[in-house]
Amino acid sequence: MNILLIEDEVRVADFLRRGLAGEGWSVQHAPDGETGIEMMAQDSYDVVLLDLMLPGISGQDVCRKLRARNVTTPILMLSALDAIDERVEGLKIGADDYLPKPFDFDELVARIESLHRRAKQFSGLCEADTLSHGEIKFDKQSYKVTVAGDPIELSAKEREILVLFLSNVGRVLTRERILNAVWGLNADPLTNVVDVYIGRLRRKLRDHGKAIVTLRNVGYRIG
Repeated sequence: MNILLIEDEVRVADFLRRGLAGEGWSVQHAPDGETGIEMMAQDSYDVVLLDLMLPGISGQDVCRKLRARNVTTPILMLSALDAIDERVEGLKIGADDYLPKPFDFDELVARIESLHRRAKQFSGLCEADTLSHGEIKFDKQSYKVTVAGDPIELSAKEREILVLFLSNVGRVLTRERILNAVWGLNADPLTNVVDVYIGRLRRKLRDHGKAIVTLRNVGYRIG
């Protein structure tokens, strides 16, 4: 699971990053609302943990802006304010859940898992059987990849990378995001395996491999 944590308190952020990484999840940290909104535009996340008391733009306004942009990622609001009206307001503006500080870490994990499970169930009802970009298509039922109607043989890792791209058309995927999603959190962050496999994938996609664009010092994007 890939989680975005928007939290300005360094001590709290470090604690949550270590704890959630221990659950086997990838956690990206934004120290303020503006950075969080920018990160949401550049990458995809399974759950957003959003503190309400942020410097600059408030957590409530971050939530409003994300929902106004049709971002459907589940949002779990975190706040030291436990007033009923605060919780109600958060849910009204688009949050999916609310957890007052201080909270039990096991409860946080359970709520994240619940939000992720519900989101997956909903997307499963809405998703098409095929992921595609232009002439590149992946059939979820048969696991077959075709380019302009011709079948393409890919290794398991190449196929996982392609599916990650096709599930995030137009979004920038950092090397770290790809590494975590395909090879897992224990992979060496200094390895160039991502670049090697994307090179192989491009060659197998022939002329259509040009759709995978390199963003220098950032990552990759399809579309």
